Amino acid sequence: MKDSIKRRVLEEANIIIHTKVTIRQLTKIIGVSKSTIHNDMKTRLRLVDRNLYDKVQKVFEEHIRIRHYLGGIATQKKYKKVI
Repeated sequence: MKDSIKRRVLEEANIIIHTKVTIRQLTKIIGVSKSTIHNDMKTRLRLVDRNLYDKVQKVFEEHIRIRHYLGGIATQKKYKKVI
């Protein structure tokens, strides 16, 4: 794996761990596609740093647990703007 890819993977992982951003939010910060970040976090990070991989997975699990709640808030905001 190229050093530039390793650096990108580690940078993405650190941003996710420290700021708890979602993959979609991270795409806007880093400037790469959602599928690239997903591939980086699911396969490449495991090879580069297993400890960071475990921490990122915990953040993703938290996102999955609260996504229905956040979806409801987004819908509520949407309809408050319409009326």
